[in-house]
Amino acid sequence: MLDLQRLRALHAVAVHGTVGAAAASLGYTPSAVSQQIAKLERETRTVLLERRGRGVRLTEQAEQLAAAAQQLLAIVERAETELEERRGLPAGRLTVAAFASAARGLLPAVLADLAVRHPALDTRLTEVDPHLSVDLVARGAVDLAIAHDWDIAPLPAPPGVEQAPIGEDLCDLLVPAGHPFAGRASVRREDLGGERWICQPPGRVCYDWLVRTLRAAGCEPDIVHQADENPTLVALVAAGLGVALIPRLGRGPLPAGVVEVPLDPLPVRRLYALWRSGAARRPAIAETVRTLQAHWPAVSARN
Repeated sequence: MLDLQRLRALHAVAVHGTVGAAAASLGYTPSAVSQQIAKLERETRTVLLERRGRGVRLTEQAEQLAAAAQQLLAIVERAETELEERRGLPAGRLTVAAFASAARGLLPAVLADLAVRHPALDTRLTEVDPHLSVDLVARGAVDLAIAHDWDIAPLPAPPGVEQAPIGEDLCDLLVPAGHPFAGRASVRREDLGGERWICQPPGRVCYDWLVRTLRAAGCEPDIVHQADENPTLVALVAAGLGVALIPRLGRGPLPAGVVEVPLDPLPVRRLYALWRSGAARRPAIAETVRTLQAHWPAVSARN
């Protein structure tokens, strides 16, 4: 008899690619995940993971077992959903993936609210890039994802994944205090040519939006500095090293030397909650989505 928790650990490694990332998603230590995999190897008398540099690679047998584990976990999820639906109250573990600024600016209040009103619900948050979080939901690695897209770069939901809007987050141009744009009431997108840009790395939603927007306005962006975190981007602007387009959610107060200038038209990114269709009836999903939507007006007003 194969142990479900060990299969869950193998499935997490298959989804996330490393033991460390799998451990973070499950709320375990890397050592605990490695022990689960080792026990599963002894039970199956099969080598499941092969060392490759600093990481690991699943063997062919492990890939087959991970695919079977995904099916078993889906069956367990349906059973848990039916039980929770009958009770009518949010309960059990709910894994949530969110992009950085939502994890910082929205989720703390939402998770705290859920913990007070639904003590039987055990929510677990993981910070993940939006491009990755949707796939994690589709593959059953997380229960719920908070993702975002932009007006010119929509984020499609794959088959089997449902979504609901949370709200709209506005984005401003941040410039050093001595910049010519600092005293203007607004700036048109067509005026942005020739600027030195500070942005997230390629492959991120914000990077894609910036490049597409400037090219649509006839400007080829000169991206001189790249960083993952918005506070780092703001610090680079404060040092006078360039300008940046940064959303308001989770941004926090601007330091001295940085001026916020509205763009015309104002860029908008849309926030969504996404979950698997098979879990749509689960009270924990429905209540968490409702709580996200209920908290958004207050969060948006503070930004």
